[in-house]
Amino acid sequence: MDISVVVPLYNEVESLPELTSWISRVMDDNKFTYEIVLVDDGSNDGSWDMINKLRVNNPFINGVKFRRNYGKSAALNTGFEKAQGDVIITMDADLQDSPDEIPELYRRITEEKYDLISGWKAKRYDPLSKTIPTKLFNAATRKMSGINNLHDFNCGLKAYRKAVVKNIEIYGEMHRYIPVLAKWAGFTKIGEQVVEHRARKYGTTKFGMSRFVNGFLDLLSIFFVGKFGKRPMHFFGLMGTLSFLAGMVIAIWLICEKLYDIAHHIKINRDVTDQPLFYIALVAIIIGSQLFLTGFVAELVARSAPERNKYQIEDVI
Repeated sequence: MDISVVVPLYNEVESLPELTSWISRVMDDNKFTYEIVLVDDGSNDGSWDMINKLRVNNPFINGVKFRRNYGKSAALNTGFEKAQGDVIITMDADLQDSPDEIPELYRRITEEKYDLISGWKAKRYDPLSKTIPTKLFNAATRKMSGINNLHDFNCGLKAYRKAVVKNIEIYGEMHRYIPVLAKWAGFTKIGEQVVEHRARKYGTTKFGMSRFVNGFLDLLSIFFVGKFGKRPMHFFGLMGTLSFLAGMVIAIWLICEKLYDIAHHIKINRDVTDQPLFYIALVAIIIGSQLFLTGFVAELVARSAPERNKYQIEDVI
């Protein structure tokens, strides 16, 4: 199979007929063998019934329905597990991504041998309340990940080699940072393609302001997991050792100072425990010990962590 088009969706019943028809038309015009994997993330507007109706006339449509809403990352991760194509294309279900971009994305993956091509909506139809925070997140992600050639990490329209999606795991809000996950997994040939951004035709956006906070926290998670996920002791152990040593140096200094005063019969008006440095040393030693133990426990967890992506699936077609 040439292409799997993975479409996560939540309450997009109005756009599904037009979207699937458009995708099929592009595939037929270019003589691609394909499948459309629609992942219903717990919709309550009849989207799943529509998927079943569309499948009657289009056998290339496959669907997965969650019992409840888990989020876009969960839908994409499940879609990646189901996808069988040599090239996997992801796009949103709201018709803001154009299926006409698929042939060029496919060509660049197969002929130019990219691991991943990320879309860049150079001209957007979103309000400033969405575009400005997005620019800030993209700048921060470029800085932390070292992927300096991407302008828009969060664009839903992307193309992947099959090996990429089968070797990464997406959870939380990490769909925003799939190129970073791919890089950490060893897929370093990542490119960008300017794509059309269309105004939303049906419904309203399903993402609120909380996505910015969650996105920032997940960026930190990706940075930590990417560098220290397999060796957490290297992070916690280092921080714990530095804190413990700093506390010990201060404590030894206070003890030596006290012994010096005693040896030279220097009378002081306060005890060691009355000095702020004593408590700083005590806190540093305790925190250092806790960080070191955290690193040890994290090492054990990293070696025996259960699967993270398990979702309640109601139906599959």
